[in-house]
Amino acid sequence: MKICYLSSECVPFIKTGGLADVSGSLPAEIQKNRNEMKVFLPLYDLIDYEKNNLEEIPEYAGSSVFIGGKEYFYSLHYAEREGVSHFFIGNNDLYNRKSVYTNAPDEDMRFIFFQYAVLNVIQRMQWSPDVIHCHDWQSALIPELLKTSFSWDKLFSNTKTLLTIHNLAYQGIFGTKTVRDAGLPENKILPGGLYEHNGLFNFMKTGILTADYISTVSQSYAEEIKTSEYGEGLQSFIQMRSDRVSGILNGVDTLQWNPQTDNIIPQNYGVESVLLKKVNKSALLKFAGMQDTAVPVIGIVSRFAYQKGFELFESFIDSLMQKEIRMIVLGDGESKYVDFFKNAVSRFPEKLFLHHGYSNELAHLITAGADIFLMPSRYEPCGLNQMYSFIYGTIPVVRKTGGLADTVTDIEDNPETGNGYAFENFEPGEFYNKICKALEHFNDKEKWIEMQTRGMNSDFTWGNSANKYIELYNKMCLH
Repeated sequence: MKICYLSSECVPFIKTGGLADVSGSLPAEIQKNRNEMKVFLPLYDLIDYEKNNLEEIPEYAGSSVFIGGKEYFYSLHYAEREGVSHFFIGNNDLYNRKSVYTNAPDEDMRFIFFQYAVLNVIQRMQWSPDVIHCHDWQSALIPELLKTSFSWDKLFSNTKTLLTIHNLAYQGIFGTKTVRDAGLPENKILPGGLYEHNGLFNFMKTGILTADYISTVSQSYAEEIKTSEYGEGLQSFIQMRSDRVSGILNGVDTLQWNPQTDNIIPQNYGVESVLLKKVNKSALLKFAGMQDTAVPVIGIVSRFAYQKGFELFESFIDSLMQKEIRMIVLGDGESKYVDFFKNAVSRFPEKLFLHHGYSNELAHLITAGADIFLMPSRYEPCGLNQMYSFIYGTIPVVRKTGGLADTVTDIEDNPETGNGYAFENFEPGEFYNKICKALEHFNDKEKWIEMQTRGMNSDFTWGNSANKYIELYNKMCLH
């Protein structure tokens, strides 16, 4: 099959979150199965041309697309990674912002232009994709563009569209003027129209209602977004399409995340040599300016955002810090969470350490050096850190939601198969009790190593996910 893949970010070129990890790994796995992948990205000024071997394709210099009666120029650059062709749509006015996403008034046009330009490039290549795979709101208009502005071109007559939702909270919501600017039919923004939601133009709603199929990044999240609790106001539209919604769990890049080969951590180890993990624990404690100790080390690596559930700590952080533990936190985001952890550090400096910001090196060291990893998310479409934790023999304590529910089996509910701890309700008492249970079990070395072994033997490779996407592509093309 020929697959066109649109993403607003992709490792190693540009990353702000998990979407980049998926886009960096999934296309190569899909192409291994004799499929032809072309990945398209905006050419942000943050992308290092030399390091990533980007080359401009001269015949596209000065190319343009007309959108809503206005002409927009673009350039096209190319790079190959793991045998996959990556194309970069360039426009200095729109993408030279020193930021991937902005709050600028033209944020809508940055991604409307991207989608028009990708379809224009495909036309000029005379390449007819079987599937156009769109990700999140930044490419969610593609299905509608194929039905409107590009409906005349028989090149796309057999092309199917898949919209993958990575996080439904981000929907691409703009004023109704955007419809005219995008060159789309203005009657569809009338109350109750295809594009309209709460009086505004909603990219995600449009994609949900017009894509041939919709996928999410875990099976549980695919069900959750049909409910008012997790549907972010779009649940009724997802319910309308429920026979076309499926969940496929993300995978893990085991070239980057593998304790046996990880060149960032001081000591490599595997399931047969998990006791060597303590070398990394010592290095982590040293980094945090703490004395070496055998007490349990708790780790957190996270964005500081409402989604991640850090409010749950507020009522019990003092009680937790009375216990024989150390806690290392790495994160950045909303100031209220930063302030909360800074305040806690000032009261318990010998037990709690915060690195405010992001560091890939420290993320690896925490994953390899901690004994317990916390993810108390309100919602979690997939989550990767719990999978990294499993692979590194670090036991996760998570809220039972989305991808966390699909990957973490609670040891108390399932003594024979449990690989971690999962609490049901978004409630501090439940979270605290699970942490306490983990601390208690930590002293039962036989039980602990059993759990570590189950986690380290898990298969979260991208091959599983890729096979499921290929099955879905085939199913789409048969309809």
